Amino acid sequence: MEGLINWATAFWEGLPPALQTVTVTSLQIGLIMVPLILCVAYLTYAERKIIGFIQNRVGPTRVGYRGLLQPFADVGKLLLKEIVVPTNANRYLFVIAPLLSIVPAFATWAVIPFNDRFVLADINAGLLYVLALTSIGVYGIILAGWATNSKYAFLGAMRSAAQIVAYEIAMGFALVGVLMASGSLNLGEIVRAQEGTIFTWFWLPLLPLFIVFFVSGVAETNRAPFDVAEGESEIVAGFHVEYSGMAFAVFFLAEYANMILVSALTATLFLGGWHSPFAGMPVLGDTFLAEPSFFWFALKVSLFLFVFLWLRATFPRYRYDQIMRLGWKVFIPVTLIWIAVEAGMFLLEIGPWAN
Repeated sequence: MEGLINWATAFWEGLPPALQTVTVTSLQIGLIMVPLILCVAYLTYAERKIIGFIQNRVGPTRVGYRGLLQPFADVGKLLLKEIVVPTNANRYLFVIAPLLSIVPAFATWAVIPFNDRFVLADINAGLLYVLALTSIGVYGIILAGWATNSKYAFLGAMRSAAQIVAYEIAMGFALVGVLMASGSLNLGEIVRAQEGTIFTWFWLPLLPLFIVFFVSGVAETNRAPFDVAEGESEIVAGFHVEYSGMAFAVFFLAEYANMILVSALTATLFLGGWHSPFAGMPVLGDTFLAEPSFFWFALKVSLFLFVFLWLRATFPRYRYDQIMRLGWKVFIPVTLIWIAVEAGMFLLEIGPWAN
């Protein structure tokens, strides 16, 4: 065994530095992507179970123990279904549109810090990278609606584009507030700026921005009650009405991947990321529960994902004019006002700026 380890070490050290870098990066990408894809798959299972519990139903129970293999059955079914391309559709854009939705949702995870030591790309402009990639996702929806040459799909794409533009502006202003509080565009540094007790996390001094950011994230993912782009009672299924098989599944998975991404960003920017909520407490603050770890980050992400599912089971779909009014006339003014309040807090040394 020792000889094998020595041989492996010598082989690794004999590789060119560029190949070593590519190998390590590929392993890190796999370490992020494989669990993320499994989480996306099992989020569909969790949604059916949780909403079933809220509505006094049982959810999936037949495939595997308590239905745990249901996501794999869904994938198998969609893989075997035919992908039908409409006669007058733009075939190239029809195929590339789902990829433009799911690739940014996965690529954004490159800058998400899972704990104090593990982040794939610890870049200084991480917040700008997040904004850039999350803005690309709307192109997949617009192209899907236009390329299929369907009026229902095009109407759903236009609804989604208008909705995303409205709430993207509000999210951007909320991120400006986080930038002002942390003094950095690096997501890891933003988490470190929240080190301390639960009251030093940014959710407290930036409470209106915290609420606006999360609700805007729900709207940007086209989740209920903001799912007018997929209003079944009005425009059949919206922008993906002409998609079938795995092409439809990619849009479906992109929605759930974006849910996890929004939850991770909210936990990172406002709830202290990997920091423990018990840090600084009289009794629990001296135990292992106060130690920062990936567990706390995952727990916070799970909490926000539960809120996503809870909202879907609770609220009816809003009218389109109500959604536009909320984005343009409520959220954007609230974020602008609170940025001004935050500037005053900075001058008066209140909150994160207290000495």
